[in-house]
Amino acid sequence: MSGQIQLVSPVDGKVYVTRDVLSPDAARDAVARAKAAQPEWAARPLDERIKLVVAGIDALIAMNDDIVPELARMMGRPVRYGGEMGGVRERTDYLARTAADVLAPDVVEDSGDFRRELRRVPVGVVFVIAPWNYPFLTAINTIVPALIAGNAVILKHASQTLLAGERLAEAMHKAGVPADVFQNVVLDHATTEALIAERNFGFVNFTGSVGGGRAIERAAAGGFTGTGLELGGKDPGYVAEDADLDAAVNGLMDGAMFNSGQCCCGIERIYVHESLYDDFVAKAADWARTLKLGDPTDPATTMGPMANTRFAKVVRDQVAEAVAAGARPLIDAGEFPADDGGAYLAPQVLVDVTHDMRVMREESFGPVVGIMPVKDDAEAIALMNDSDYGLTASIWTADPDRAAEIGNQLETGTVFMNRCDYLDPALCWTGVKDTGRGASLSSLGFHAVTRPKSFHLKKVTQ
Repeated sequence: MSGQIQLVSPVDGKVYVTRDVLSPDAARDAVARAKAAQPEWAARPLDERIKLVVAGIDALIAMNDDIVPELARMMGRPVRYGGEMGGVRERTDYLARTAADVLAPDVVEDSGDFRRELRRVPVGVVFVIAPWNYPFLTAINTIVPALIAGNAVILKHASQTLLAGERLAEAMHKAGVPADVFQNVVLDHATTEALIAERNFGFVNFTGSVGGGRAIERAAAGGFTGTGLELGGKDPGYVAEDADLDAAVNGLMDGAMFNSGQCCCGIERIYVHESLYDDFVAKAADWARTLKLGDPTDPATTMGPMANTRFAKVVRDQVAEAVAAGARPLIDAGEFPADDGGAYLAPQVLVDVTHDMRVMREESFGPVVGIMPVKDDAEAIALMNDSDYGLTASIWTADPDRAAEIGNQLETGTVFMNRCDYLDPALCWTGVKDTGRGASLSSLGFHAVTRPKSFHLKKVTQ
């Protein structure tokens, strides 16, 4: 064995799960079995693959009563929110419903002389490296279309959510997806990078940090392996002067604080038209004070600990630096007795912030948000674009045309109006700049795990 991975629960700081890491040879054997099993899986009728994958998701959803407390123990999300299966169902149903049309051949000509068509064929083995913050939702974004399209899938889940990978494998195998077609593996970084560098995969999907994305790209360099990389974010919200103030406060603050701020598209900075600024700030601070920080296994808790003490330290350091540079915190940590200086971290709202501060430029991925006043749309656009990241932006206004015009000028993958922190399965999930590259969900999610193959068939010999 190469060693072990220990999952330390943020709830009590104790080891919750320990798993052995696959040796490099065992990992290569898993890949070999996936490669051997994939052609037979791809040869099955599309309807059969869809049926088996949907049955796998059904089996996963049936486990939710056990999964929810596991999630609380593994990464701190309160049990009161019931897990992720609503979104898992929505995305799976959409992908299953649209697969036949998306994967159907594009017939250019079918005459007496020629049949010419463009098909989408599986890339072979898809490697999914999943994150801990939404361990099921993020994983199925690639797993479901990859399996439906005829690929084998190897899943490596984050060390913070080891049991999520096991649950996915258990559910898929129970439904009848062959064991070698869908495999959950426990790997260290060195073996992960070696497998990629050896060109074992047709596509690698990674969701995680910018540093992790760079490591994946380095491992894939020169091997021409396709990669999908969803990396960091610093998602902004903009409240225009015609916005519904209460709706904007509720929506943006929930987007900033849900899951203890540990959301890929969580709101990390807010720009408010100067005419609404004072009222928005006061209401935002009051909203944060209603949160109950505590044990995530307690149904009364609305905010659990961050997944790891080192993640909480990043947020504390950013806040301390900002305050030292002139920012004003609106929340007294003493209002939240559960804040222990470790994984349990009180929410924070900062004003008098500037883009010279790390808390407004670097990813926080925690329960803190900075709020700045702006005089008009142009200033808001400039500030929203003043970031190394570009995943989503949330615009609050009564005018859809105005939102669309603002959105056209934003350097993001998704533009929301009057909502945030949501993935629409019919729309592409993608980012720009340091947020990464690639696409999931929508028809483009199937394109990511397939390749085009052209057929030019001449029916006559003359």
